[in-house]
Amino acid sequence: MSHLPECQTLLLELHGGVLHITLNRPDSRNAMSLQMVGELRALLAAVRDDRAVRALVLNGAGGHFCAGGDLKDMANARAQGAEAYRELNRAFGALLEEAQHAPQVLICLLQGAVLGGGLGLACVSDIALADHQAQFGLPETSLGLIPAQIAPFVVQRIGLTETRRLALTAARFDGAEALRLGLVHFVEQDAQALAERLDEVLQQVLRCAPEANAATKKLLLASAGQPSSELLDEAAQWFSAAVTGAEGVEGTMAFMQKRKPGWA
Repeated sequence: MSHLPECQTLLLELHGGVLHITLNRPDSRNAMSLQMVGELRALLAAVRDDRAVRALVLNGAGGHFCAGGDLKDMANARAQGAEAYRELNRAFGALLEEAQHAPQVLICLLQGAVLGGGLGLACVSDIALADHQAQFGLPETSLGLIPAQIAPFVVQRIGLTETRRLALTAARFDGAEALRLGLVHFVEQDAQALAERLDEVLQQVLRCAPEANAATKKLLLASAGQPSSELLDEAAQWFSAAVTGAEGVEGTMAFMQKRKPGWA
């Protein structure tokens, strides 16, 4: 059995071959800090070759899944310059790549905010279950930023046409719309129904042989067009340019000051 790393931003519970991972920064609606990114990547690496861990269930504490990137980290990066922004952005893309290719079945339980990076995580899950009132969206362009690391995974999940609409309007949508788009597989009306659906899905997953599932997932991902490391590297540069540019500065300041941004 894997030795699980010590985590400050995650709660871990391993039971019956299922590792429950709770994003645990409820004060920020589980915004994805650099520390949380690092802890998730270390956890995925620790269990990667452990077939006793059959499934990973990712959810969020405090009624929200994940509200996207952490603005405190963004402020720290600003003091260090454009390269720090590129590295911050690219680390999240690396997490998405590693989560996408985890040999285990990755199940996301989506409630409350599923925004930006949170939506990206949902898009690399094998199975996604949502509360009907969950709020999905790609808010980056409304902040003068770009969904740099997320966009390729969203396109792969729901197609180019719908991603264009969602990314270029920063529109919010609920669980029913996420189901229509093919972003999630099941939508439930309350926490009890969500828990029952998760139990049912886990029973199905645990019927399957772990090595066969790992090999099948690898085959399926190889059969589809994959977001490439080269594209994500380039996207991190574009993100750095956006966040340090006039629009990025205005958009993030407006968000912090709770006012509408003024685009030149």
